[in-house]
Amino acid sequence: MGSTWTTAAEIRTRVVGGESSATDICGQSLARIDAGDSEIRAFLEVTREHATLRARALDADRAAGGPLGLLAGVPLAVKDNICTRFARTTCASQALAEYRPPFDAAVIERAERAGAVIVGKTNLDEFAMGSSTEYGAFGLSRNPWNLECVPGGSSGGSAAAVAAGFVPVALGSDTGGSVRQPAAFCGVVGLKPTYGRVSRFGLVAYGSSLDQVGTMARTVGDAAALLEVIAGPDPRDSTCLTDPMVDLGSRLSDAALADAARKLRIGIPREFFGAGLDPEVEQAVRGAIAVYQRLGAALIDVSLPSMPHAVAVYYLIATAECSSNLARFDGVHYGHRTSRPPQPRANPTEHLYSASRAEGFGAEAKRRIILGTFALSAGYADKYYGKALQVRRLLNREMQDVLSRVDVLIGPTTPTAAFRIGEKSANPLQIYLADTYTIVANLCGVPAISIPCGFARCGLPIGMQLMAPHLGEPALVQAARLYERETDWHNCHPPAFQ
Repeated sequence: MGSTWTTAAEIRTRVVGGESSATDICGQSLARIDAGDSEIRAFLEVTREHATLRARALDADRAAGGPLGLLAGVPLAVKDNICTRFARTTCASQALAEYRPPFDAAVIERAERAGAVIVGKTNLDEFAMGSSTEYGAFGLSRNPWNLECVPGGSSGGSAAAVAAGFVPVALGSDTGGSVRQPAAFCGVVGLKPTYGRVSRFGLVAYGSSLDQVGTMARTVGDAAALLEVIAGPDPRDSTCLTDPMVDLGSRLSDAALADAARKLRIGIPREFFGAGLDPEVEQAVRGAIAVYQRLGAALIDVSLPSMPHAVAVYYLIATAECSSNLARFDGVHYGHRTSRPPQPRANPTEHLYSASRAEGFGAEAKRRIILGTFALSAGYADKYYGKALQVRRLLNREMQDVLSRVDVLIGPTTPTAAFRIGEKSANPLQIYLADTYTIVANLCGVPAISIPCGFARCGLPIGMQLMAPHLGEPALVQAARLYERETDWHNCHPPAFQ
């Protein structure tokens, strides 16, 4: 890549212009992974052969004068709950330890069509259930800024891979903040699009009304470019919107940004700055707000009264959908099947199901399946799941009302900087509360982005979050770029991986 920290946009320019070959860039990325990933464990599988062949094919296309896409020659890491036929898709679970899909996810098809070179599948919390990447069957990942701390989750492997300079861009999935929270913990950009903006075909389902593929990068421009590539209608996903993705790059040009700040209306929800927020995080986000104020943006105090209930609502809806989605992993058609024989007089079919699932799922996945099954059980569905849906609709109305009066909302991405490995493992509720500020965007289906805005005294990154109205990605990335252009946080890199 010439430099570890070369952006995806710069890589494409070099490949298209003939200054660098896709093969050399791919080799540099793979060498960087070989040198540093033994400490971080960002990757579950490095797809060396596939990446090398793809890079060589791109160089041949260029030599023949063929067209090159928006991601020509750009190394890309992919979260391991996104299906790839050239590599296993394990979801960091024993239930799918050897599963090799017979097809590529829609986002994989589109990324490779645009010239991306996929170098590996990244670690995650099992089936994307977690906020620390500690809950995978194949080991935890570490934060490049401090190897004793978590990278966040569930897309922690993707965030760590970008932060350590292994790749300039990565794909993750975001059900309750799983792109934005690890982006904040690792000091990179994490973009969750509008629900339905990106096809979920080939994304292994956790919470179907909440899941969305998102992008991670070191700059807003790279995250936006990757989103442009993967977004758009797809008849294979009934929830996918028919609206085409607009040109986000044009919103980030100097000309487009010239007067944008003075026209920008920023809402500051009071519920984002209450109890539980670390003072260092609040100070950093308040500092970011001051930057917008200096640029001429209008700051407007707003309120989302139902937000204090969002965590409870999310963990009822998400676990209910998890219980339904993970019912398919029964040891019959694919995935882990027990080798233990049934006990005498035991029902062999019941034994096959129960033993396969008991052996295949880890503790956190089991916990969420049990919670969701209880929430949907007879006599409790209306009391818990039904009530959660009612509060979700109320929160949606509040969000729509607030976003009709402002262009974006601003607040912290996470209540704290990254916590130490094992610090919260004994108390799952503490892990769940790490999603306090992110889950509202999933419950309401609106786009949101996390961008670096400072550091805690311990040297760990802090992220701030922006949210925009439904299909408001153009305004969202433009507002994020306005701040990024005025600061240097995105150019800071972990000292151990310079």
